[in-house]
Amino acid sequence: MAISPVLFIGLMCLAGGGSIFPAVEAIWLTVPTSGERCVYEDIQANVVVVLDYICIDESFTQLGPTLDVRVTSPYGKELYKIANVTHGQAAFTTSESGTFLACLAMHHDQTHHSVNNSVIVSLDWKMGIRAKDWDSVAKKEKIEASPSFPIHIYGVELEIRKSTEYASAIRANILYLRIREAYMREINEKTNQRVAQLGFMSFGLAFGVSLIQVWHLKRFFLKKKLL
Repeated sequence: MAISPVLFIGLMCLAGGGSIFPAVEAIWLTVPTSGERCVYEDIQANVVVVLDYICIDESFTQLGPTLDVRVTSPYGKELYKIANVTHGQAAFTTSESGTFLACLAMHHDQTHHSVNNSVIVSLDWKMGIRAKDWDSVAKKEKIEASPSFPIHIYGVELEIRKSTEYASAIRANILYLRIREAYMREINEKTNQRVAQLGFMSFGLAFGVSLIQVWHLKRFFLKKKLL
C-alpha cells in the first residue's frame, strides 16, 4: 500500500516531533517572603496566552503557602489579578506587542501556614499554538485513527494539523521579523542622516568660529601695531 506524502510527513513529525518542535519547559521561581518576583515575556499582538502557575509546598503538607498573582500589559494594564491562591491559570489575548509581566508575591495573611521561608513556584507560559486545546479540536472535528491504516497510528491527522499550525506560526513570525527589520533599518538610516547633518553643522560652526578668531586676532595685532 502506497503512503501519501502528507501521511509520510505526519509520520515523520510523530517520530521526530520532539526534535523538530522542542517542548518549552516551565519556569521554576523562588518567591521571597516579602516583595514580588516578576518574570517577563515578549509577546506579539493578537496572540492567545495561557499562563499556568502552581505553588510547590516543600514540606509536603496538605495546605501550603498561598500567592498573590497579577499579569500586566506593556502599558501597565492589569490583565489578570488574584489573591490567596496556590495554583491557577490566566488566559487572555494580547492587544499590543511588547513585554508582559507576571508578578508573584506571598499572600500577607497566611492564616493556615507559617511563612518562614521562600516558596517555589512553577510558571508556564503557553502562547499561540501551545495554548490551543487540541483535545477539543480533535473532538469537534472528529479526528481519530483510521482502521484502514496497516499500523495503529492514533491521532496522525491531528499531528499533521499541529504541524500545519506550526508552519503557519513560523511563517507569521518570519513576516513579523521582516517588518521589524525594515523598521529598524529605516530608523538606522534616519539616525545616520541626522548624525551626518549634525557633523556638517558642527564642522561649519567650528570653521566659522575659527574665522572669527583669526579676524579678531588680526584686528588686535593691527591695533597694537604688532603687524
